[in-house]
Amino acid sequence: MVAITGGIGSGKSVVSRLLRVMGTPVYDTDVQARRLMLSDPAIKEALTGLLGAEAYLADGSLNKPLLAQYLFASAQHNQQINDIVHPVVRQDLRRWVAEHPEKVVAFESAILYESGFHAEASCVWMVYAPQEARLQRVAERDGLRPEQVAQRMERQMPDEEKCRRADIVLANDGRKPLIPQVIDALKSLV
Repeated sequence: MVAITGGIGSGKSVVSRLLRVMGTPVYDTDVQARRLMLSDPAIKEALTGLLGAEAYLADGSLNKPLLAQYLFASAQHNQQINDIVHPVVRQDLRRWVAEHPEKVVAFESAILYESGFHAEASCVWMVYAPQEARLQRVAERDGLRPEQVAQRMERQMPDEEKCRRADIVLANDGRKPLIPQVIDALKSLV
């Protein structure tokens, strides 16, 4: 199983979309974590216990501003949320993999090493993009100020460390075409 990682705004989702187009199933840990935070009773109970009854709105949706405020207040708060959500996501990922008999499957995770999810993968692909490009992409995509994006980047493992640990580094820097890199990386697996 391939793990796709990279810093915020690096292009992980672009690589995931390319893989899907090429017929490779991809599990997105962020998307599935959001789904599970709404549907898994153990997560809902733990988040309500941690954040109070206002963790979920009257319509059952997650109180995203409250969660974001708590998450970004400290590394300890971030770890508390991760300790609630990650075990359930890991279990869901394993269930998903068991349902996909394809020779190659992949999953996308921004915090692959921090979450311990790298242990689920047989191969890690790191999507690398220069910090300036990432800042611009995320600011435009999410409507954030560059300093807000930089703050989020600081909470992630440095790209240099991710590159060092990865089996394959895909450059998404606008100079080297990404599609041939993904095709070559896929070929190396089969």
